[in-house]
Amino acid sequence: MTLNRHYILLSVAALTLLITFLVFGDSTRLQDKAKVSPAPSPEKTPDVNYDRPAKMSFSPKDHYFRFDQLDEAYRAPGEYTHRLDGERYGFESLSFIITDTQPNGGPNLHVHDFEEAHILLEGTAKYQMGEKTFTADAPYVVKVPAGVPHTFINAGNKPFNLVAVFASKKLASKRLGPNPLVRIEPKK
Repeated sequence: MTLNRHYILLSVAALTLLITFLVFGDSTRLQDKAKVSPAPSPEKTPDVNYDRPAKMSFSPKDHYFRFDQLDEAYRAPGEYTHRLDGERYGFESLSFIITDTQPNGGPNLHVHDFEEAHILLEGTAKYQMGEKTFTADAPYVVKVPAGVPHTFINAGNKPFNLVAVFASKKLASKRLGPNPLVRIEPKK
């Protein structure tokens, strides 16, 4: 690895950690920071996925972006996200997803052609990565190699905010199926 590339990767890692601490350092929920409506309680989460465009305009030349300038998405069960597709926001080689993941919620099983890192400052997540399953208690950084099928769930009893950092200026994934870690609750 060249010294220049090593320096860039270290700078990106440091910037990512700084952003994470600035965003989540005081444990304020994602919706409170963004001044957007709160996510519904787990009993009232949507049954279907949705994608919504950013509510406010932005310029790729801006130095920072508010959550209302990011696209929103919901993935059943229980994962609300704000997505920053790096190419649209002026990043050369990074994209981000910031989640509000409800207990027992998480993304579908999926795979990317690029590596990814997850940063969680509070909470517990259970992961499936390839054939391995493990639980990680925050604070942590999880490394997700390119081409490895993966997913996670919030294994705790309150919502958490996870920052996913992607080594690509374009977000893209291939859905492989439902999240195998999600516990199906019996209907009452």
